[in-house]
Amino acid sequence: MSIALPVTIAIIALVSILLSPKARAESGFFAGLSPDGASPGLMTMILSQVTTWIFARSLLNAAILGFYYGIWGTLAYAAYYLSFLTGGLIIDSLRFKHGFNSIQGFLRDRFGAVGTRCYNFVIGLRLVSEVFANILVMGILFGAAGSSAYTIAVMAFAAVTLLYSMLGGLHASLRTDVFQMVVFIAVLVMLVFMVFSDGLVSIESLLATPFVISEPGPILLLVALLQVWSYPMHDPVMMDRGFIADRQTTRLSFLHAGWISILCILIFGSFGVIAGAHATAGEEMNAVLNRLLGDMPMFLFNAALVISAMSTLDSTLSSSAKLVAVDMRIVEPTIQNGRIVMVIFMLLGLAMVFFGNKDLFSAVAVSGTASMYLAPVVFFSLWAGARNIPTWSYAGAFGLAVGGALLYFMESSGHSQWLGEVHKYTKLLWICLTVLGGGILLFFIGRATHRFPVLQTAT
Repeated sequence: MSIALPVTIAIIALVSILLSPKARAESGFFAGLSPDGASPGLMTMILSQVTTWIFARSLLNAAILGFYYGIWGTLAYAAYYLSFLTGGLIIDSLRFKHGFNSIQGFLRDRFGAVGTRCYNFVIGLRLVSEVFANILVMGILFGAAGSSAYTIAVMAFAAVTLLYSMLGGLHASLRTDVFQMVVFIAVLVMLVFMVFSDGLVSIESLLATPFVISEPGPILLLVALLQVWSYPMHDPVMMDRGFIADRQTTRLSFLHAGWISILCILIFGSFGVIAGAHATAGEEMNAVLNRLLGDMPMFLFNAALVISAMSTLDSTLSSSAKLVAVDMRIVEPTIQNGRIVMVIFMLLGLAMVFFGNKDLFSAVAVSGTASMYLAPVVFFSLWAGARNIPTWSYAGAFGLAVGGALLYFMESSGHSQWLGEVHKYTKLLWICLTVLGGGILLFFIGRATHRFPVLQTAT
């Protein structure tokens, strides 16, 4: 591998460290406020939202899905970014209609301790999977799993990102997000210019895969449209940024982050689509891109992955510290304890890298399916304002969703074939329809029985 990519990583890491002021107060470390107590401005919020969701796993997944399933695979992954629209509505309702400053507070009010325990379990898994996925992408760029280059890249990337994340917490993350997003946009513009100038992009190559509803790409698009109602609520990185600015800034940040993210994902995913259209039998995506693009565009392609991985990982660690110290109150919310939590989550992510599943999309599908228990919470409790949903409805929806996520993991990893020999995304669609429909039914029945309790006959 060329020395250019390691040098680029080192420069970005050094600048990120220099941009990370050491936290002096818990409000900066956990809530992202500046030393004088000011909330971040609109541009900082937009760039931070985009760069923390345009993460390395997303870019690589969009390209891989485009490579195998054409433009419909990339569109399916881009559909997940409609989460910015549903997420903005969730935050607006939670903060300004119901008056809560955290999702845990809302769930505790509606469903007691069960509400927060179920939620914290799901988002804890989500955070660990994010640490794992972004570190894994870094390793993949430098070598095969288990190789010395792979191991060194993983450990060095983890150490550097952990260092500057521990320095300033969420406030440092917001500052570095702006820098990293500006660099990412510059890299992406150069990459697009080179690809288009080479004449590789055409309508024919982008539409080489026809739309067939029973094919994996369109099926995955349906899955995304089902999961997008609950997906943002289980992502603490996005949700945390919904509580640190005023109403207008928050609304606009979610809106603009949404269309910018979708555009970036579609552009990056189109590289995979183009590679798929020009691939020969048995040829892998990176090999095709190397053949089509050459050294400089491939360097930019990999640099974009590195930048996005770094920007997401620091935000994930900041949200992990806030979850454990502020939201769950397992430890006192001090800066020292927040740093300890970051180390623990990094170690858990590294353990998954070296001993876990290497399928990048599995983490998205599993956590997205588990999050679907929150869809009826959004529909009934949050947007409809229902206060009469019994805890058993909530717990039942949670159990159904976690069971569905576990079933998909078993089926997609080949540990079981209970759902037959159909494609794993078809299985995922069946599971999502069952989880969503079952959860809504449980809430509907719970609301009806709570409103009209059974009368006890006197004896």
